[in-house]
Amino acid sequence: MNERPANAKAAALPDTKAILLGVACGLGAALCWALGFVATRHGLKVGFTPVDLLMHRFLWSGIAFLPLVVRAGLRDLCGIGWGRGMALMLLGGPVMSLISYAGFMFVPLGHGSVIQPSCATLGGLFLAVVLLKESVSLSRAAGAVVIVVGLAVIGSESIGHMGPSAVMGDLIFVATGLMFAGFATLVRYWRVSAFSVASVISVLSLSLFPLYAVSGGLARDAAIGLHENALQAIAQGILAGPAAMYLFAVSIQRLGVARAAVFPATVPVLTLLLGWLLIGEPPTTLQAAGLAAVLAGFYLAQRQR
Repeated sequence: MNERPANAKAAALPDTKAILLGVACGLGAALCWALGFVATRHGLKVGFTPVDLLMHRFLWSGIAFLPLVVRAGLRDLCGIGWGRGMALMLLGGPVMSLISYAGFMFVPLGHGSVIQPSCATLGGLFLAVVLLKESVSLSRAAGAVVIVVGLAVIGSESIGHMGPSAVMGDLIFVATGLMFAGFATLVRYWRVSAFSVASVISVLSLSLFPLYAVSGGLARDAAIGLHENALQAIAQGILAGPAAMYLFAVSIQRLGVARAAVFPATVPVLTLLLGWLLIGEPPTTLQAAGLAAVLAGFYLAQRQR
């Protein structure tokens, strides 16, 4: 009599483990991104350019992953294929990162760290419905609306108090958030390996290093000092780069795009908290209000009903 329930419970256990792993990886990716945002803002303050930060983002991980990618096979790019690999590199690699770094030259940490991940969440929910035909509950749809309200509050600060350059910065982060949503959707749609995605993007990005070297980038890095370069190598080259990509790709595979897309919305609160503690940038009143709305939207978006 009790055999069927016991079997059903045992069968459900792997799903529970998969969900817990997906949640843990999603939150881990969010923490890595938050540290990357804070390190980016700090790096620009001490003299790095967006291109310098881009080099740190992909050079070290690319060198580490190169032997593994060569061993797995360059002909089909670790089973991903060159066409798919280039598409993923465009949406989730150096192009997106460079645009994002440039955004922090126009707006403070409280804008980019909220707008980009929130737009990644909104874009991920939209593409999950349109392209992947995943169902999105009424609660998640309501959460998306509340997130939009939070973004509008933050955007109003740029329009009313900071000027056209700040609006440009906000739009940059909207664009990069949507680019990352496209990246996340393609990872799920093509069912590619999480490790392969992280390693291939890093290795393909190595092709940009010779151009960086001949343009005087290494001299700029040397002038800033070893300590600051080591900090960016860890924050950009490990945490915000392959570690975050790998963890988020695993989260997508375990939870699906619609559920995994809500984790980028946890990045703002982590970033603002770390930015306040580590580099002394407290959020303004409007930024805090917008963040509160975004967090409320995240709560609604992650509910099961």
